[in-house]
Amino acid sequence: MNVENFLSRKLNLALPYWTIACPIIAVITLFFAGTLKENTFFLIFLGLTLVSSVLAAVHHAEVVAHKVGEPFGTIILALAITVIEVSLIVSLMLSEPEGTLSVLARDTVFAAVMIILTGIIGVCLLGGGFRFREQNFIKQGVSTALITLVSISILTLVLPNFLTTESGGEFSSSQLIFVAIISLILYGGFISVQTIRHRDYFLPQSSSEGETVSELHAEKPNSLTTISSLVLLLIALVAVVLSSKQLSPTIESIVIDLGAPKSLVGIIIAGVILLPEGLAAYKAAKKDRLQTSLNLALGSALASIGLTIPAVAIVCFVTGLKVSLGIGAKSSVLLVLSLFTVYLSLSSGRTNIQQGIVLLTLFATYLFTTIVP
Repeated sequence: MNVENFLSRKLNLALPYWTIACPIIAVITLFFAGTLKENTFFLIFLGLTLVSSVLAAVHHAEVVAHKVGEPFGTIILALAITVIEVSLIVSLMLSEPEGTLSVLARDTVFAAVMIILTGIIGVCLLGGGFRFREQNFIKQGVSTALITLVSISILTLVLPNFLTTESGGEFSSSQLIFVAIISLILYGGFISVQTIRHRDYFLPQSSSEGETVSELHAEKPNSLTTISSLVLLLIALVAVVLSSKQLSPTIESIVIDLGAPKSLVGIIIAGVILLPEGLAAYKAAKKDRLQTSLNLALGSALASIGLTIPAVAIVCFVTGLKVSLGIGAKSSVLLVLSLFTVYLSLSSGRTNIQQGIVLLTLFATYLFTTIVP
């Protein structure tokens, strides 16, 4: 009896064996990173384990989401990735000299928001529009997420440039704490609306033509499978983040050798960290479940800002570190344009291929102007 049959029959664990093995192998591989980090073959193997962990994370997220139902499933994936991302940012801030990472939180949050708004949503709208011509979603829920995202993005990333207490896009200590509290209030209010008061605004339509009868009426996983998937999801996400951290010096050296700015490294790392959510959102859009895709994308963007800024504020308040959150003029234009375009694209409750094309051109512009500023 092979491993997969043993897991499914003896333990009643309905999970493909590779989704169990890949995250564990990735974590074991990380134990050798300290001694083999200069070995080219090891770095290639580490990259392969990173990709396999991403694919495993997507599978386990879908298992958990199917068990708990929407919108809780997408919230679990968004929060899990964001918490680990925040932990990575905070650990880097505490381990490096103050001056070198004063803009780390800003660059990471801005990259995550731009990747989600223009890249992930753009791919979902393009893929779904190409296959189904038009896709529907509940615009009340998306509107709730967007107005929250617009407010929290402008308050945290643009407003610091126009305050006079500090210079260089920095908040004073009291301003940073105030913005952190505001961020938590906005994010907490959104989660309350999404899960309690207006949960029906975020539920996918069950009559979607893209889903088969088996998908609509598939049996939910048992408790053991769900708990195992939740644990393995966290292991896979930890492996993704730590592998990205180990590979970042190699990526940075390649970027420098190509003559590109160092800020491109942050975009690459943010893209890898967001890859599980991006793949899950795209798979949902290809099944004509655009509501689930938008729940994932917009929820992730809100979690990225709503949790990162308060965490950074606490670290700065306790340690006395300085952090610069204000983005530059070029980045401000791209952020406002992206928010405005996404808002217009999702204002009618129906999407087509053109919205995806426009958003992806904005994503390409963001990448190009980062490389060629």
